[in-house]
Amino acid sequence: MRVLVICLLATLGAAMSARAADSFLIGVMNDESGPYADLAGPGSVEMARMAIEDFGGAVLGKPIELLVADHQNKVDVGLAIARQWYDERNARGIFDITNSGVALAIQALAKERNRLVIFDSASSSDLTGKACSPNGIQWNADNWSNGVALMRLLIQQKLDSFFFITADYAFGASLEADARDAIAKAGGTVAGSVRSPLNTADFSSYLLAAQASGAKVVVFAITGADLSNALKQASEFHLAPAQYLATPITYLSDVNALGLDVAHDLTFMQSWYWDLNDDTRAFAKRFFALRGRMPNDNQVALYSAVRHYLEAVAKAGTDDTGAVAEAMRAAPIHDVFTEHGIIRPDGRVLYDRYLMKVKSPDQSKYPWDYLTVVAKIPAAEAFRPPGAAGCPLGAP
Repeated sequence: MRVLVICLLATLGAAMSARAADSFLIGVMNDESGPYADLAGPGSVEMARMAIEDFGGAVLGKPIELLVADHQNKVDVGLAIARQWYDERNARGIFDITNSGVALAIQALAKERNRLVIFDSASSSDLTGKACSPNGIQWNADNWSNGVALMRLLIQQKLDSFFFITADYAFGASLEADARDAIAKAGGTVAGSVRSPLNTADFSSYLLAAQASGAKVVVFAITGADLSNALKQASEFHLAPAQYLATPITYLSDVNALGLDVAHDLTFMQSWYWDLNDDTRAFAKRFFALRGRMPNDNQVALYSAVRHYLEAVAKAGTDDTGAVAEAMRAAPIHDVFTEHGIIRPDGRVLYDRYLMKVKSPDQSKYPWDYLTVVAKIPAAEAFRPPGAAGCPLGAP
């Protein structure tokens, strides 16, 4: 029996290797079923498929095959999947990731294996800071970009004392650190903070601590289903209007989950919105026909990243990691996600962003009419300067 099992495994391994040789493999790894499935998850996988289809379905004379996996927000699970994809399946690049702890681990692995990893929904600023790598690219926004502009705006409005409810892992720590730095530089104060575990159901103790702090602003350094739960419970505790509720990492999918009765007047940064112009509306309607919902900026960032990557492979005429990364950095990004994007040497993708506000129910005129643009933030102001956080790549 043992010999039979070994033979079967050997046959399966040979079949997988043969299939990999006949296909060009890339992977999407994210949270497919947990608290971040709504902001990335199956919708991001659909976007990757759309990008492959729009590119033409093949590159270097091979059909493009998409691998999909759920890392379950566990670093060991994500690393095991990435090792298998890089080492056994010969995947040339992995996209999305979602969880910053998993992302930081795969960043190191990609450098070790000399493969590419492109982050579309993992937002730790360390990915282009102290943990930067020539093999990693951060496509959608990071915590610095999402947090700093909002903190500065609030302090300008005399909302200058803050209390943090922070996700208790790498993402939350990074977001709070970036926000605290901006608050200190702008002359604000931090009254305190608490850490909430991932996938928390009951935020009551954290909300009571925020109320008791007397801070003018309660910063929710959390996202996904956790953010929806926290804001719904904050409404029950009547934190607002006595305290302003700041949500630096907020997506269209979060607003949809909350409803405008709860989410109205929230202000946050966005990289993309479906209702900006005719091109974004037409693209979003394609996605809506497939998924029954409008895409958020994470998902469209993934589309952009996959298309740009495949175009770079075709231009380089090889799947060699160094050549493809060089071609990606050399080409401007001009697509439905951004009209004027570039990839910086540290892996940070730069483009103009938007400060947006959630509409009230009476302001919304049609389905998914949720956001209004407050200001357009130029790329030079929307992202941290190169070399500002310990990355030597491209530092002045």
